[in-house]
Amino acid sequence: MKKILSVLVALSILLIAGHAMATDTPMSYQGISVVNADWVKANMGKVMVFDARKKGEYVEKHIPGAISAYYNDKSEKKLDFDPAQDEWDMKKYPADKNESIVIYCNGPACWKSFKTAIMLVKAGYKKVHWLRDGFPGWVDKGYPTE
Repeated sequence: MKKILSVLVALSILLIAGHAMATDTPMSYQGISVVNADWVKANMGKVMVFDARKKGEYVEKHIPGAISAYYNDKSEKKLDFDPAQDEWDMKKYPADKNESIVIYCNGPACWKSFKTAIMLVKAGYKKVHWLRDGFPGWVDKGYPTE
């Protein structure tokens, strides 16, 4: 009986952990360069940085020089999401589709920047960089915020 109970507990833990991991964004996507906070810091001034988080989060703290470009993701958090359900303002992004762009939100479990990056690639942008670790990854490095 103890053995069966132990197996059931172990399976429950695996199911819960698997569900939590399933909600994380993918590790990569064709046409999108996944970058880390060190890369973003090293390229400040050479790239335009966009914050896909809610306006209140942006106002509280953001990466210096980042532009607020909230992505309201109402669609499911999955690779084949329906962008027609979401809201975002394409006009916030440069007209030059060769401009180097970094987009971030609240880390791997936050889909706003991932969905934005996909939408930018689909719109023809050639240099889309995604800070998958997002603002938390930036803060964890001890980098400045404003």
